[in-house]
Amino acid sequence: MRGVLRWIALVLLAFVALQLFFVARIAAMAWLDPESTSFQRSEAWAQLRQDGGLHWRQQWLPYAQISDHLKRAVIASEDDNFVNHDGVEWDAIEKAWERNARAEAQAAARPNARAPKIRGGSTITQQLAKNLLLSGERNLVRKGQEFVLTLALEQFLSKQRILEIYLNNVEWGAGIFGAEAAAQHYYRKSARQLTAPEAARLAVMLPAPKRFEKTPNSAYLAGRTRTIMARMASAELP
Repeated sequence: MRGVLRWIALVLLAFVALQLFFVARIAAMAWLDPESTSFQRSEAWAQLRQDGGLHWRQQWLPYAQISDHLKRAVIASEDDNFVNHDGVEWDAIEKAWERNARAEAQAAARPNARAPKIRGGSTITQQLAKNLLLSGERNLVRKGQEFVLTLALEQFLSKQRILEIYLNNVEWGAGIFGAEAAAQHYYRKSARQLTAPEAARLAVMLPAPKRFEKTPNSAYLAGRTRTIMARMASAELP
């Protein structure tokens, strides 16, 4: 029995140590720009295994130098209540679960139908927490850890800093990370100079950048871009 208690104590100690490590890293990000994210390192490793080389574009751009059009477009597309919530939109998560449950029930009733599209309810802060420090696994333990990191990000960093880190690290295509690399790749200009239509189109790519990178002239992209442009005027910036 004593051995079991010792093992449980060690597990709890390791868990607490991990949380302190995560919190310390997040607190440091108030002043230090992260050199890479967990997701980026995973992508780099995948490139090295598949291609034998690394194809990477990323250049940090301070918040003030990123086009306000892009900030508004990303908020309108990904998280329109970004400046007001505490990191988690519980109503959005509940609605996403309900949509997914309905989709899975419909798929079960039609075994030969296309697999349902799983929708998330993640905020920008949650996406940043996941990409910065966590693996790509999908389970309840990882989701719980994501919530803890999300609250830590909101506690230690300003909304402006969260958006700055997000825009400089989010994936916009194979080996393309951050607003500056995306603007240079798709429009041959700096992220400082993006117009509203260009910004809206980049924002629309975020849920599936590698797929949309291969279909730049799709009807979906064009239609969704118009929708985001209509929402950008009401997007509130931090």
